[in-house]
Amino acid sequence: MLNLEWFRTFKAIYETGNLSTAAQALFISQPGVSLHLNSLETFTGYRLFERETRKMIPTERGTILYNCIIDSMNKLVAAEQSFCRNSKVDKPTISVGMGFETFEHTLEEHVAQLPFNLILRFGEYPQMLHDLHTGALDLVVTSQKGQQPNLEYTPFTTERIVLICGSNTMTEQFDKWVSDNDRTALRLWLKEQVWYTTAADMEHLKNFWVTNFECLPDFKPNYVVPNFSSILRCLRNGKGFAVMPDFLCKKEIAQNTVRLAWEGSPHLENRLHFGKRRKTIYAKEIRQLEQLLTKNWL
Repeated sequence: MLNLEWFRTFKAIYETGNLSTAAQALFISQPGVSLHLNSLETFTGYRLFERETRKMIPTERGTILYNCIIDSMNKLVAAEQSFCRNSKVDKPTISVGMGFETFEHTLEEHVAQLPFNLILRFGEYPQMLHDLHTGALDLVVTSQKGQQPNLEYTPFTTERIVLICGSNTMTEQFDKWVSDNDRTALRLWLKEQVWYTTAADMEHLKNFWVTNFECLPDFKPNYVVPNFSSILRCLRNGKGFAVMPDFLCKKEIAQNTVRLAWEGSPHLENRLHFGKRRKTIYAKEIRQLEQLLTKNWL
């Protein structure tokens, strides 16, 4: 018979890419993880992962299976968290979706002081809004709005998408073209420079380019790094350009490790919202998170 624990183990291996890391996440032994995976592969009749040194690569069948079960598994996890009681302290558990850098800049240092348990989810906005709709998440910090009738969105701040550069980047001619509003010269010069972007989100660069030059960027960034924090570390006291939300780089700009090259004209801004379900049993905890995030955004 199929054992649902096999699916839990399969999900952990898929998301961590490693047997030992999956074992640690599940609090079971590595042989136990291997046994579950072997049993599931025997049951399905297909190899679900290609085994490499310290790495598990999902096969096509493995990816299909993961996509089939992930929503159901998330609902089971949510149910487990909602109905599991701690014998000493019955703390509510709140699941929140947001960008990694948003968490890092506004919430990370305050997690230990929260009076409730917290589970963070980082991912694409459409998927997070879907999970909010289905109950897998309780709060999402988002610049996008879904159409689900059971969700409501409260605006709380605005992020401006700006062009930054390393502090050693030579921009005298660039500054003159900005002053003269010579868009053609700006565009041609910028496309020849060194560019950094992130693997997960190139939308900021594309939207900034379209807003200011009325065309898509016709160049390939030189360096694609994991996140905006990586970009800031790469540009620190160096050379090159990147486009990112202003709140993520205001500290580095104040410290002169990177420079604000251009805010663009017209300004490109995103209205950020707190997304939540209209009916929730965690209204008090969500309100605390909203107040904390708003305070630390300013």
